[in-house]
Amino acid sequence: MDRPPVPPATALRYDAIAAGLAERAGVKASSMFGMPTLKLDGKAVAGIYGEAMVFKLSREAVEEALRLDGAHLFDPSGMGRPMKAWVVVPPAHAAEWERLALRALSDIE
Repeated sequence: MDRPPVPPATALRYDAIAAGLAERAGVKASSMFGMPTLKLDGKAVAGIYGEAMVFKLSREAVEEALRLDGAHLFDPSGMGRPMKAWVVVPPAHAAEWERLALRALSDIE
């Protein structure tokens, strides 16, 4: 399955979040599933997929994030096998992206 294109405005917001997290928490830019990904100590915590961001969260945080309108579990294969710990958060909730990225960092086991 092809990865959707990343609009420039989404890339700018993602880059700003990535830079802030790199400075504060030592997060590094990487890639996973062919998408830009943020990792801490080699563990993926967030990424950008098309116009949305995806976050690896604890069960409690997944439930909270799924309450956001349009948010859904991440299925990078597109074959109906979503990843239970990863949530796609659409750009309508871009104001929540940094908070969710910080939550993803705190949820790393």
